[in-house]
Amino acid sequence: MVEIKTPEQIAKMREAGLVVAAIHAATRETAVPGATTKDLDDAARKVLAEHGAKSNFLGYGGFPATICTSVNDVVVHGIPDTETVLQNGDIISIDCGAIIDGWHGDAAYTAFVGSGHSAELVELSRVTEESMWAGVAAVAKGNRLVDISKAIEGYIRRQPRPTSGKYGIVEDYGGHGIGSQMHMDPHLLNYVDRKRGRGPKLVPGFCIAIEPMVNLGTAKTHVLDDDWTVKSNDGSWSSHWEHSVALTEDGPLVLTAPDGGKAKLAELGITAAPDPLA
Repeated sequence: MVEIKTPEQIAKMREAGLVVAAIHAATRETAVPGATTKDLDDAARKVLAEHGAKSNFLGYGGFPATICTSVNDVVVHGIPDTETVLQNGDIISIDCGAIIDGWHGDAAYTAFVGSGHSAELVELSRVTEESMWAGVAAVAKGNRLVDISKAIEGYIRRQPRPTSGKYGIVEDYGGHGIGSQMHMDPHLLNYVDRKRGRGPKLVPGFCIAIEPMVNLGTAKTHVLDDDWTVKSNDGSWSSHWEHSVALTEDGPLVLTAPDGGKAKLAELGITAAPDPLA
């Protein structure tokens, strides 16, 4: 069953989403050469404490940290530790969430550590982020879940192929409903699988976390012995972007974007819903 939220519940999710945005800002500042991934986790914990929020990652299924820190060929679910020291030229995807009064926010981004990154890596992150926004733009009344998947995959497939050969759209992990829990129905594929049908219709109160993961090579992944860390099979580097989005009577509201998605959606010809906290 898909949980449909009231405007008041969406406002609470917006509060949680702004905490997530603050974690992103703090971890971006911390993700410099010489920092450990544990340093980033500590920065996230500080933000949560300052806002009186709870982590929805810590303890989830036994996960031992506040955020996921996925470096280079780690696709998702990397565990922060004191041994992983960020190096100039690395990329890192940081995934995190927050809970306010029982309502959840969840978002991820890819950061460049230091300088000197290849144009191919910069383009990988850009393509992944823009495919996420294409999915956000498909969150509209009357559309169905598959329209979000189609928008994400379609954007990626239309991009020039990288010199490494292809963009691998990760199939083993995807987006999800969000609200009174972090992971809820429906599961959102980042590609179209016709066997799954069109999925539920998008109506006001529908909330979804949209999160494409794209590898600079194979789409295939494997899980390490820690039962969390996911790596690409061929060692290709990966990018991960995510926002939590609510569909309101007035259109989409990007719950985890500082401006509610207003600026980016305007570029795409879409008016973002008014911020309930403004």
